[in-house]
Amino acid sequence: MKKNLSVLFVFISIQTLSAQNFTRKDSLHGGLRFERTCFDVLRYDLNITINPDEKSIVGFNDIAFKIVESTSRIQLDLFENMKIDSILYNNQKLEYVREFNAVFVQFPNQLLQNSTQTLRFYYSGKPKIAKRAPWDGGFVFTKDRNKNHFVGVAVQGTGASLWYPVKDTQTDEPDNGATIKVAVPNGLMNVSNGRLTRSEDMKNGYTRWDWDVKNPINTYNITINIGDYVHIHEHHKGLDLDYYVLRENEAIARKHFEEVKPMMDCFQNKFGEYPFKNDGFKLVETSYLGMEHQSAVAYGNKYLKGYLGNDLSGTGIGLLFDYITIHESGHEWFGNSITSADIADMWIHEGFTQYTEIVFVECQFGYEKAMSYANGLRKNVQNDRPIIGQCCVNNEGGGDMYPKGALLLNTLRHVLNDDEKWWAMLFKYSETFRHKIIDTPTVVAFFNAESGMNLTPIFNQYLNYTSIPKLEVRKKGSKISYRWVASEPNFEMPIDITIKGVETRLTPTQHWQQLPQKIKNWEDLSIKNNEVFIEVAKVQSF
Repeated sequence: MKKNLSVLFVFISIQTLSAQNFTRKDSLHGGLRFERTCFDVLRYDLNITINPDEKSIVGFNDIAFKIVESTSRIQLDLFENMKIDSILYNNQKLEYVREFNAVFVQFPNQLLQNSTQTLRFYYSGKPKIAKRAPWDGGFVFTKDRNKNHFVGVAVQGTGASLWYPVKDTQTDEPDNGATIKVAVPNGLMNVSNGRLTRSEDMKNGYTRWDWDVKNPINTYNITINIGDYVHIHEHHKGLDLDYYVLRENEAIARKHFEEVKPMMDCFQNKFGEYPFKNDGFKLVETSYLGMEHQSAVAYGNKYLKGYLGNDLSGTGIGLLFDYITIHESGHEWFGNSITSADIADMWIHEGFTQYTEIVFVECQFGYEKAMSYANGLRKNVQNDRPIIGQCCVNNEGGGDMYPKGALLLNTLRHVLNDDEKWWAMLFKYSETFRHKIIDTPTVVAFFNAESGMNLTPIFNQYLNYTSIPKLEVRKKGSKISYRWVASEPNFEMPIDITIKGVETRLTPTQHWQQLPQKIKNWEDLSIKNNEVFIEVAKVQSF
């Protein structure tokens, strides 16, 4: 269980699951039943061989765990297309039952509370191939320009059990880290999370590369990267920066990744020390676009600025930096260090991380460009599904978790209206929940307490509804009335307006209020909405 688990789960009923058309397979993957909560994973020690020609894996995972409640049965997970060769405990084979991707392991005797146990899970097979990584989970088997194997994997949302046996839930990370030992054909290298401890010629045409992770790690972040890599190492202000790039890209990579240094300076200033300093920071070139693999960030943006050379904001500012370098590295703080307990709350990863792009722009290019970039992201908001998904059935919310989540945070900054306090809050948030697993109520409670404001209706409106708050302003003669139109009951949020050149702050509610000032012409009234994510409707009443 990751570090100090801080979760305020609200479990849903079987009737609710059924009404939402979720299946038993979904609840087995996303739910927390006794067979999962009765034990706490301490460490994974993965030892496998990957044959790129056959697209196959064979090996084992040693799983060390502590018993939280006495039990004789636990749930592990491995995709049903992968073969279980055997599960050993104290040199004896254990019985097990498979149901979809869940593996219920039966022990011969009761495992006592607070005892520490280890089992070895042998497996083999051909893992699922991704059709379009990283958006669908799976392996990518391809070759570089020199016809060398170039292999990677991305399984966020799909689950780590796609390729290795694991307790496949974000609520439990191995407290004591992991080792990832991967044998690959001679002449190739495997790069995984953490630090390289050794490489060994296995005398069978394969070389094994051993990596050690000191920190707890999201199971979907454990990764392999196989290729003809060269290693670039730098040391920046006490932090190791390592880049593993295809041999033909070494020269361009050395120049391109200079951006990492000012990024690290910015993020450490705003969010606190890099969370995995003892595991180091790596960018690893991949054939797919990218993924936030902890301490081994997948990079596949082809050494271009923007998002594969495009500006997601449409302002031109997005072409001032490499989107994948900044975004995926931002996840080290938000997603990898601070993790959502359920993927229904994945906005805790993606909204905060897209906001790190805005923060980076402000660090590098100033406030005005940062706000322009933020406003440019508005066009990417679809308002088609709520940001928060359904708990406990492996269900993510809508894609708006990225831009709308970031714009929510930018809105909160301006609702607070005190930049010194805002940056102190964001820094404290990152440090308070460093290496912790949390949920949305925990986030809301933190920002309420630190701001001294009731921000709950604002969070609810942006996270749980598809509509954007609309400030309705009505003019009748020279009298001006205003109110919020919002889906969240009792929604209220302060807003800055300018009346005849003088800025003032209003606190509209969903009930009509009237300005004390008389306004003859609409031109005398302007509403400052470029820093908050709202709609404005001016209505002339006769």
